[in-house]
Amino acid sequence: VWYHKPAINEELLQSLPNLKVVASAGVGIDHLDLKLLSSYGVKVSNTPFVVSTDTADMGMALMLASSRRLVEGHEMAVSPDTEYFPVDWLGVEVSGATLGILGMGKIGYKVAERAKAFEMKILYHNRNQRKKEEESAVGAVYCKKIDDLLQQSDFVLLAVTLTPQTHKLIGKRELELMKPTATLINISRGLIVDQDALVEALQNKVIKAAALDVTYPEPLPRDHPLLKLKNVIITPHIGSATEKTRWVMMEEMAESIEAGLAGLPIPREVL
Repeated sequence: VWYHKPAINEELLQSLPNLKVVASAGVGIDHLDLKLLSSYGVKVSNTPFVVSTDTADMGMALMLASSRRLVEGHEMAVSPDTEYFPVDWLGVEVSGATLGILGMGKIGYKVAERAKAFEMKILYHNRNQRKKEEESAVGAVYCKKIDDLLQQSDFVLLAVTLTPQTHKLIGKRELELMKPTATLINISRGLIVDQDALVEALQNKVIKAAALDVTYPEPLPRDHPLLKLKNVIITPHIGSATEKTRWVMMEEMAESIEAGLAGLPIPREVL
């Protein structure tokens, strides 16, 4: 399965009676019905470890691009209508700012490691608090309540898994808790955010900006209001899109398929 295709539904499973394993690229499995697959005796694998570094890099890239208005700046610099660069055209600081990370798994923790180098104050919320030595290594402070993190952060970065519990985790109420100077960064899944609420918050300056590697659907309809806002950066779900990582993902998928066909334990099996 690559980019959620083909769709693994009951019709497909019934047409493939000898199917043994579904190898899915990436870490997210929200597109797979694990109970349905299990009922057909089909095992599932993914590639959760290889994507972490590149996706964390993407999170930092989006934060820097948004804060320093790189897309707008590029458009200004190359525009045939530009005669001078305005001196009052300003971005905001990343170094020394407060970063709130929702989801401190492998990707979230790697973001924190990078943010430490920018001397950022790091807050995080997770289902389980990290070990004290892990917190100390990156200078992260645990927030038991999401609200506390939202109210204090200059940048809120989403790195949570999409589940029924995290579906539209960030909605109107949560956006209104954020600072009017804050930026929302999403490198997880589009459905973590209520997009209608986000559009409204950006239009009404409830928050300053958003930088999104994921949306729903993907791509957005060409007339979607998010595509028309100057304070939004959208990239085409490329968190893990580097040559090396995609190659390793393919290798791991092939390894899982070979093991499944041979009746051997499947590496990185999703239980």
